[in-house]
Amino acid sequence: MSELARQIERYLAELARTGDSAHTLRAYQGDLAQFLEYLSPPGLEPPEPSAIDMLILREWLASLYRDRLTAVTIRRKLAAVRGLFRFLQREGVIAVNHARLVRTPKAPRTLPDVPGAEQVNTLLDAIAAGRLERPHLCRDRAIFEVLYGCGLRISELAGLNLEDLDREEGWLRVRGKGRKERQVPLPRKAAEALEKYLAERSIVPGEQAVFLNHHRGRLTDRGMRGIVKLYATLLAGDSSLHPHSFRHAYATHLLADGADLRAIQELLGHARLSTTQKYTQVSLTDLMAVYDKAHPRR
Repeated sequence: MSELARQIERYLAELARTGDSAHTLRAYQGDLAQFLEYLSPPGLEPPEPSAIDMLILREWLASLYRDRLTAVTIRRKLAAVRGLFRFLQREGVIAVNHARLVRTPKAPRTLPDVPGAEQVNTLLDAIAAGRLERPHLCRDRAIFEVLYGCGLRISELAGLNLEDLDREEGWLRVRGKGRKERQVPLPRKAAEALEKYLAERSIVPGEQAVFLNHHRGRLTDRGMRGIVKLYATLLAGDSSLHPHSFRHAYATHLLADGADLRAIQELLGHARLSTTQKYTQVSLTDLMAVYDKAHPRR
């Protein structure tokens, strides 16, 4: 194994140890494998980490543009490489972090695709009515109600433990990105769905996960994505709906009904207000659509 490959393995192990999500680990693993492959021509070893300079990094970045990758994808790959080089500098493997100086490509500003309140409520009501015969209907309904009612990331929902539920006071303790914890209120419909599910949840010694799979182990975020896609496709006829759609809907519908932007930032666990502000643009877009459709002088 080359020195660069060994350091990439160490970096990924460090990410896993510090609690990065499985989704982030898979993405970074793929991006760094591609980076290593680019630096490993047939029959040759990749350069030592300390020998990777600005010229090499710019050539690698140019190859991504030649492959016609989107700016968003390039930014993610660059973030993976920058993270690796920060780790190497911190560990004393390299003296200079050249990746820090590489210019980040600008990504187009896109608004999230947000389902309307009527669409979300129609889907949740259909699930509650049992319109789709499923072996774990109560569990599946609770997943949807908490996703929309609490605005959680799918990794946060999959990571919920029984000790994180304050059923008496109606709160959830949520562990977000970077192991940051926050308290999120549990609305009535989500609380009802959770209580119904917990009443039938299998008691598994030593298993603290709230949501269990058919093997009575923790239901993964990947498993939850499959459940969301199944119901969205068969009941809503919209296969484009995904778990994050309900987080977008949660924030947008709160804002539309007058919630304070900083309060929404706290509820979502955003580190920066600018991340939350994209939902104001969604609301403005909706308002303009209403205006264009209804105003007599449009």
